[in-house]
Amino acid sequence: MRNYTTAAEPTALVAPWLEPLLPELIEFRRDLHAHPELSFKEFRTTEKLAERLEAAGLSPRRLEGTGLTVDVGEGPIATALRGDIDALPIIEETGLPFASRNHGVTHACGHDVHTTTMLGIALVLQRMHQETPLGATVRIIFQPAEETMPGGAHSCIEQGVLEGVPRILALHCDPRIEVGKVGTRIGAITSASDTIRIELSGRGGHTSRPHLTEDLVFALAQIAVNVPAVLSRRVDVRSGVSVVWGQITAGSAPNAIPGTGYMAGTMRCLDRDAWHAAGELLDEVVHQVAAPYGVDVHLEHTRGVPPVVNSEHETAIIEAAARAEIGENAVVLTPQSMGGEDFAWFLAELPGAMMRLGTKTPGGEDYDLHRGDYILDERSLGMGIRVLAAAALRTVRDLEQAPVP
Repeated sequence: MRNYTTAAEPTALVAPWLEPLLPELIEFRRDLHAHPELSFKEFRTTEKLAERLEAAGLSPRRLEGTGLTVDVGEGPIATALRGDIDALPIIEETGLPFASRNHGVTHACGHDVHTTTMLGIALVLQRMHQETPLGATVRIIFQPAEETMPGGAHSCIEQGVLEGVPRILALHCDPRIEVGKVGTRIGAITSASDTIRIELSGRGGHTSRPHLTEDLVFALAQIAVNVPAVLSRRVDVRSGVSVVWGQITAGSAPNAIPGTGYMAGTMRCLDRDAWHAAGELLDEVVHQVAAPYGVDVHLEHTRGVPPVVNSEHETAIIEAAARAEIGENAVVLTPQSMGGEDFAWFLAELPGAMMRLGTKTPGGEDYDLHRGDYILDERSLGMGIRVLAAAALRTVRDLEQAPVP
């Protein structure tokens, strides 16, 4: 019988095993897409996954609330693979026959593909293992609540999903990359992401006499402009610290200075150390900028997620798997994203990497994530399964060939 984990091969290994499963997996993904569930409410999704894994002879472990893990193979764990399972509070506008039946909720970030990719990997590896034992274990994590803060990664880690795990791999759909290609990058691939909320209060009054007030609107404007500017001079510019405001609210009349105001935005950063440094400076800088105007300041700084930082070794594993399964031109360099991703919390515990899965139909319409009209090319599902299953097999091979201490 064939040894699935022998030397790195230039030809596809996973594709023949996936082919008979692919029609079922496409239907599974469409069913998930039609029944999206928000963070920590993925009850139906969790049960559907558990049922299919159990039918394949596997023993999934349900996590507290929602989500689950499953081990495939036997022996020590070679790697973990993570897929997130939650949807977004967005109205779907695709017009697809399997569009969301849960109004106001949709898989606008591709998590239905992430989930089904991990299911497909579990089924493929289980079939391989039943014919010829893998010689090691691959742990697959179906993580709830990636789209909220604090995300579900914390809960998974607290429940021991990383015990005995030496590394972890993941993927994320990317509508900018054509199907048949994957995007990789060593180092930071996503940004840290925090939320900033600021409330100001002071004496209001007539706009003809601002000297008799605490000119709160002017103070808001100074904070909006100067806090990002000051941080850019107090934190290493190479870290990409970015403070952008999404809300500023104050007043109801053009000739009246209000007594309260509110602003909110995000702080993002591509470097973990700089993320900590900027967070420690934020309170000081906001109060210093506001001080000349005499307003009272209430700052709420919510830590979100650190950057996802891909390790060199695990990135190389993914790239080698992609070239073997899809072709020599399958790997492209992906730009850094200023978006946040709670896979970062797993990488704070152990080495790993996240790849970008191309979902764009060549010559087709351009989309972006978190859009209600996002339609992905379903051929991407098979690509994701093939690449990460092949990457997992490479980690199994490496573990088998490691010298015994």
